[in-house]
Amino acid sequence: MARRLAYSVSEREQWISGAGGVLGILLVWWISSLVLDKQAAVLVATSMGSTAVLLFAAPHGPMSQPWPLIGGHLISALVGVACTKWFGNNLMLASAMAVGGSISTMYFLRCLHPPGGATALGAVLGGAPVHALGYGFVLSPILLNSVVIFVAAVAFNYPFAWRRYPQAWCKANPQEEKAMIPHSHLVYALSQIDTFVDITESDLQRIYYLAMNEETAAAKAD
Repeated sequence: MARRLAYSVSEREQWISGAGGVLGILLVWWISSLVLDKQAAVLVATSMGSTAVLLFAAPHGPMSQPWPLIGGHLISALVGVACTKWFGNNLMLASAMAVGGSISTMYFLRCLHPPGGATALGAVLGGAPVHALGYGFVLSPILLNSVVIFVAAVAFNYPFAWRRYPQAWCKANPQEEKAMIPHSHLVYALSQIDTFVDITESDLQRIYYLAMNEETAAAKAD
């Protein structure tokens, strides 16, 4: 049975992540309520709740980065609106096609963002207030909310050097760079797994470096 190493984080980190989620959703809810009625705002805010988990609990994951965040929501919203127009008379088919279509399109455009599936579904199930917006739904509230939560994540995570967001803002340790696994080797290893792994190359390198340091320290202690 696989051990759940991903949950080996400090209590401090858990509380920081939770506080970030509070801030992000407060801002998103406020923006949505300005554009939509209460029921539709709730549905739209739901997909951003999933985004908040990624941005504030896993800010360095590939699915949390700016292009997956913005692109994933926008593309999914576009697919959702299109499916509403094409299959509007069949709610079940429109919903299924919206989610499936958004997954495939996000994969193709390299912006896989799981909450995008909820955004696509929201475009179908949002009811009259959302349907009345047509493709305008993509820009407001989806683009607007995506930008708001992105800015919130950048500002909130910035004071904490170990969780700077976007991930590119984290400075690499020179010692870690010396112990890097060749990029081609990582690409080959991931291709053998043949499934999406939500971790950046730099984080993989850091894990390798820290694991090797631990092994060396243990050997010296013996």
